Amino acid sequence: MLIRGILNPAINSLLSRVRHTNTLIIADRGFPFWPQIETVDISLVDDIPRVLDVLTAIRSNFVFGRVFAAQQFVEVNTPQTVGALEDALLGVPITFEPHVEFKKRVPSAIGLIRTGDTTQYANLILESA
Repeated sequence: MLIRGILNPAINSLLSRVRHTNTLIIADRGFPFWPQIETVDISLVDDIPRVLDVLTAIRSNFVFGRVFAAQQFVEVNTPQTVGALEDALLGVPITFEPHVEFKKRVPSAIGLIRTGDTTQYANLILESA
C-alpha cells in the first residue's frame, strides 16, 4: 500500500506514461473537456484542490523541462498569485502565451488533471525534460 507521494492510482498511472518531451496538463475547474485526452478529475468543491496543490504534489517525482501558461494569467491575477506560481516553478522556464495559442498545445498532451481551482487562467502545460 502506498503511504506517501501520489496516492491517487489514476494520477500515478498517468504520470508513469509521460516520457521525454511529452506534456501533461493541470487544469482549473472551468477548463473545457477534451474527449481525446485522458482526464483525471479530482475537483471536489471550489478551490479544492488547486492547480498549485497538484503541481506541488507531483513536482518531486516529475522533471519539467518547461511549462506553458496563458499570458492572461499574468494580466488578470494579483502579483501574489503570479509570484506563487513562479515560486512553485523556480528553476523551470515558464512561457506565457496567448490563451488561444496555449489551447493549441492541448490535443497533444498525454493527459489532463482537472482541479477545483477557480483562479482565472490557472491552467498549466508541463513538458517533461
